[in-house]
Amino acid sequence: MEARAIARYVRVSTRKTNQVLDLVRGRSVDLAMQTLQFSTKHVARTILKTLKSAVANATVKEARLHPEDLFVKECLVGPGPIMKRFLPRAQGRATPILKRSCHITIVVGAKTGRKVVTAAQPVKAARVTPTASTEKVAKATAAAPKKKTAAKKATKAKSPLREAKAPKK
Repeated sequence: MEARAIARYVRVSTRKTNQVLDLVRGRSVDLAMQTLQFSTKHVARTILKTLKSAVANATVKEARLHPEDLFVKECLVGPGPIMKRFLPRAQGRATPILKRSCHITIVVGAKTGRKVVTAAQPVKAARVTPTASTEKVAKATAAAPKKKTAAKKATKAKSPLREAKAPKK
């Protein structure tokens, strides 16, 4: 069971909106609402309003559903109409200003055996295993003698130029 809500003609660019939608995509509705309430981005209020509308649509569609049983299944943002304005510049020129808008679609679904990201279960990063070439390089550097650096220091100390540059008293 899923329900959707669409906010059209929101006066924010799609890029800025997608940054906020990435925070709530795939999370439980409670955690998504909490994240949006404390977000500093201006568009978070509009997304929160749309999410609440999607939850209300889901509970009306199926009366036995509770908001705790829902998660954000899909978050989409698409471009809306662009208002074109012009700013006067030097020597009679004009610079275009594009005031972008977007359409936000949020789909919520019921949790049914699907893995959902919650606050208690953060997403784990993929584990990187070393390849054979990196293991060979690690062994070679560990086996390399460290005497060369000591020999270089000794030659620098015995240099006749260093003795000649010493200040005279």
